[in-house]
Amino acid sequence: MSRPCPQHQHPHRLIQQPLSDLTDKLRQGELKITAPRQAILDVLRKHSSPLTIKEIHTSLGKLDCDLATIYRNMHTLERMGLVRRYDFGDGAARFELSPEDGEGHHHHLVCTRCARIVELDDCFLNDFQDQLARRHGYTQISHRMEFFGLCPNCQAP
Repeated sequence: MSRPCPQHQHPHRLIQQPLSDLTDKLRQGELKITAPRQAILDVLRKHSSPLTIKEIHTSLGKLDCDLATIYRNMHTLERMGLVRRYDFGDGAARFELSPEDGEGHHHHLVCTRCARIVELDDCFLNDFQDQLARRHGYTQISHRMEFFGLCPNCQAP
């Protein structure tokens, strides 16, 4: 897979989290507000689809920040619940900001040829998830699901 379509807009991403709210969450976690952390959060809040580490690095532009620093910061941001990691089967982890409420989730439709990502807001699995939890005695259950196929552009001869 190659790069996601940069023109694609996610419906719930049209309302972006202010950078000040994100840095406040870092302070609450007793973390320093470093230039790389702030820049990474700013890149993620401005992009409409999950990004790889290399795409984040490229988007940082002139900021002198190596890949190892980005990897470390992404691990920290993920541990804090500020970002979510996705694996679409191509060997590259992708990251996007977690929803503001921390609970909302969504699924993705991914083109297996060009890696265009469509965010799906509908979730038909909630009832099934609840049934599984009751049947097996689990609590705090969650799920992730991605769909794969060929987008209309990649279907063209």
